[in-house]
Amino acid sequence: MNRQLDGRIVIATHNPGKLAEMRELLEPYGITADSASALGLAEPEETGKTFAANARIKALAAAKATGLPAFADDSGLVVEALGGEPGIYSARWAGPDKDFRGAMNRIQTLLIERNARTPEQRRAHFIAALCLAWPDGHVEDFEGRVDGVAVWPPRGTQGFGYDPLFLPDGFNRTFGEMDADEKHGLPPRGKGLSHRARAFVKLAQACLRRG
Repeated sequence: MNRQLDGRIVIATHNPGKLAEMRELLEPYGITADSASALGLAEPEETGKTFAANARIKALAAAKATGLPAFADDSGLVVEALGGEPGIYSARWAGPDKDFRGAMNRIQTLLIERNARTPEQRRAHFIAALCLAWPDGHVEDFEGRVDGVAVWPPRGTQGFGYDPLFLPDGFNRTFGEMDADEKHGLPPRGKGLSHRARAFVKLAQACLRRG
């Protein structure tokens, strides 16, 4: 039996792009969300070997620090020709200054070094692991994935992170060219396309009731 969530929670992120997406996803369910950054919480060291493990670390740290349920995401871009990199190190590839343009240049350089030039050679996917954690240590885990291609040059200024590099299967626009509703809006506003939206749908079905 999944534990139901209501009332106030902490979104365990210091990333403003992720915070905006999570708040938009939670809004229809009447959930009031504070961010870890607004509450002055330190970012825990992400020592997990998987997206799910790192999401748990962040959610549990925020829940125990605040005494409130916490919602955390760990997500990243997995490029098949690079052996799964940057993967769980996606944010770290951008460095402390969050230089995702530099990180995308690095991906492109590595792909060219591997002679990965065609769409078939540049397969990639985004993964999002979501974790809900309570102060007593109870957790609920969910994961979403969307497949596509790492394009070059990056296209679009919407979204954040690696969005301009990623073209989802079945679409002719990158995540960086899509508005919020098209990328991660849930029905009726959107189709729940993004990895984070797909994981959130599973979480909502298990743990949320519409407000």
